[in-house]
Amino acid sequence: MLDIKFIRENKDLIKDGARKKHLAFDVDALLVIDDKRRDLMKKVEDAKAEQNKYSTLITSALDNQTRLGYIDQMKVVKESAQNDEKELTDIMKEWQKMMVAVPNIPDMSVPEGDSDEQNVEVRQSGSLPQFNFTPKNHIDIMLEKNMADFDRGAKVSGFRGYFLKNDGALLSFAIWQFVMDFLAKQNYQPMIVPSLVKRETLIGTGYIPQGEEDLYKTQDNEYLAGTGEVSTMSYYSDEIIEKSQLPIKFVSFSPCFRREAGSHGKNTKGLYRVHEFFKIEQLVLCEASHQESVRLHEEVTANAEQLLQALEIPYHVVLNCGGDLGLGQVKKYDIEAWMPSENKYGETHSASYFHDFQTRRLNIRYRDDDGKLRFVHSLNNTAIATPRFLISLIENNQQADGSIRIPPVLRPYMGGREFIK
Repeated sequence: MLDIKFIRENKDLIKDGARKKHLAFDVDALLVIDDKRRDLMKKVEDAKAEQNKYSTLITSALDNQTRLGYIDQMKVVKESAQNDEKELTDIMKEWQKMMVAVPNIPDMSVPEGDSDEQNVEVRQSGSLPQFNFTPKNHIDIMLEKNMADFDRGAKVSGFRGYFLKNDGALLSFAIWQFVMDFLAKQNYQPMIVPSLVKRETLIGTGYIPQGEEDLYKTQDNEYLAGTGEVSTMSYYSDEIIEKSQLPIKFVSFSPCFRREAGSHGKNTKGLYRVHEFFKIEQLVLCEASHQESVRLHEEVTANAEQLLQALEIPYHVVLNCGGDLGLGQVKKYDIEAWMPSENKYGETHSASYFHDFQTRRLNIRYRDDDGKLRFVHSLNNTAIATPRFLISLIENNQQADGSIRIPPVLRPYMGGREFIK
């Protein structure tokens, strides 16, 4: 959420930001509502002052007739104030609904475009594998090696269900442990965070209202989060952080759930697009500085790249265009790993920064050197997401004899084995 004062003073920037993100938002309509809100707030405050004045006059009245006259006048003021307060309550609901729909302003470096097809490649890393045999896809490999069961997954869980078994499960545990160890050494605080969250946490992180259709909701009006970012961001909600603690860096593990609404017919087989998965997420809170946000954005992106390099997976980094940004994102990189069976890169990581868009909603602040309370800045990045990452790992490391080479960094977590045979 942006500051209403900033919105009033920069309405053309907001309009252009909405245009660039291809989001329908009427900033002029918000300002009309805001004018009504401010007028009503002043009327309610003036009426309260008037009532206080009459309360004093009633107390100090020298005769009963004068006192009764003041009481009658205060009743008129009070009745008018009650009508204004009711109208203000209705206006505030509309105002708040519009405020949470205001898009954050994209960075100047964000390219124009209406979908991920217009994202711009920034760099490539690693050599694409050259096979002297016909490579298989991850589904066939995992079924042959008894690493997964998709039929029984669908029987138990429904569409897009899966079981990971034997080396499929062990490989997932190995990846998680390697990533956690790597980032803990970079002074990121490891956390296991809730997946079951309140609606407020999703509003605070910007997933509601824009992405509500992609969320699972319980009968108790709680939600299953699609990323550990949601609960990790809410860890410090309604708190004031000491500036000396900043930047605060977390690496959070959580199960994640997405309905994948609107993706019917896309990647319906295998592990690419599933309803239930696991993520390790980097999340950083820093002081209110654009330069610091940019620096840390590059840091978390570099962390993800170093993980992929250590795992020896070819990838490229793309800068997301305006139409491929979420409501609150200022700038975003996607990292896409090479998937031989598709003969293309597929998204495995995403790194974004938000300025104070999320923390203003969640009321996370720090006291600056001048004593002024400021909202911290936030940013996040996928460290690893499984089982999707297994696609690249398995397909890129398949061998002519049918075995799967285990990257050296994972071997200590796989009993020292070099291959899955």
